[in-house]
Amino acid sequence: MNERSIQKTDTRRTELGEWAGRTLPTGTPQLLPLAGDAGFRRYFRTDTTPSLIAVDSPPERTNPARFVALADYFRRHGVHTPMVVAADVSRGFMLLEDLGDRQLLGLLDEDSVEGLYGEMLTELLCLQQIPRSPDLLPPYSRELLQTEMRILPEWLVGKLLGYSLGDEEKRLLEDTFDLLLGSAAEQPQVLVHRDFHSRNLMVREGERPGVVDFQDAVWGPVTYDLASLLRDCYIRWPREQVEKWALCYAATAESAGILPSVEPRTFLRWFDWMGLQRHIKVLGLFPRLYLRDGKQGYLPDLPLVIRYTLEVAGRYPELKPFADWFSAELLPLAERQSWYRDYRTAGERRR
Repeated sequence: MNERSIQKTDTRRTELGEWAGRTLPTGTPQLLPLAGDAGFRRYFRTDTTPSLIAVDSPPERTNPARFVALADYFRRHGVHTPMVVAADVSRGFMLLEDLGDRQLLGLLDEDSVEGLYGEMLTELLCLQQIPRSPDLLPPYSRELLQTEMRILPEWLVGKLLGYSLGDEEKRLLEDTFDLLLGSAAEQPQVLVHRDFHSRNLMVREGERPGVVDFQDAVWGPVTYDLASLLRDCYIRWPREQVEKWALCYAATAESAGILPSVEPRTFLRWFDWMGLQRHIKVLGLFPRLYLRDGKQGYLPDLPLVIRYTLEVAGRYPELKPFADWFSAELLPLAERQSWYRDYRTAGERRR
C-alpha cells in the first residue's frame, strides 16, 4: 500500500470515528482495530458499553446498502446476523451489534466438534429454509461459478507459481470445470451464504450462533454451504466423519422439505464436487489476496486446500486427470514455496 493509500485509509478511520461520535449519545468512541475479512471492509470495536463494531465499507469497492438489507432479511427469518445499529451507506460507515470474539474455529477439537457442528448445521437448516428474494439474492449462475474457478490458472498457476499452461492443459482445466458446473446445476437451489465456515460463525453461550460475512449471499446449490463448513479451508476432519455428517444433514434437509429424496451416493458426489469447485476457487483466491491486496495470512492455508483438491479429484475417474496433472506439474512448484508444508497432513487438529 503506497503512502497516499495509507493516508486515505487513516482519514477514513478518523471520519468513521467522528461519524460514530455524532451517532452515539456517548460521544466519539475509541476504535480498536479487528482482524478483517478477505474483502475491502475494515472492522473496529468501540470502547463503549456495550461495545459495537464500527465498519469502514468503502462504497466504491463494496455495497454497504446490500449489507444492511441482507442483515435485516436474515434476521427477519431467524438467522442471527449482527443488528445494524446505524448506517450511512452513501459513505460506507456502519455500527453493528458486537457478537463477541468466540469464533467457531478456536473452539473446535475432537471433544467439542460433534456438539458445535450440530449447532451450526441446525443454523444452516434455518438459513436454507429462508425464501428467495430475487432482488437480494441473485442466482449463483454458471458464469459466476466458472469465473471463480478461472482465478486458479491466473493467480495460482501463473502469478504465484510462474507456470505457463499449454493448450492441452487449458482444455483439461475447462473440461474439469464443465464437469463441476454440471453437478452444481443438478442440485436443488437454496439460499447460499458463500462463506459458511468456522471463521464466520460465532459461538455465543446459551444463544443462537452469530453469522457474519454474509454480504455475498446468492441463490445456489444446496451442498455449497455444507461443503464450506465440513470441508473448511482452516481445519480438517476425517473423511468418514465428514461423510456421516453430510448424509445426516441430507436426511434432515429432506425431512424439512429442502431436499427431495436422493440417493446417498448422489448426494455425496454433489457434496464432493461442490467442495472441489470451492477449493479450486480458493486456490486462486488466496494467492490473489496475497499478491494483489497485500494480505499476508492466507498462503499458509493453501496446503490444506491442496489436500482437499487432490483427495476429492483423485477419487473420481472423471476428475482424476486433473488430480494427476496437478500432482505432476503444480505440486513440485508449490513444494518450493516458503509457505508450503506437507499437504498430506495439513489441517490436522490434535487434542
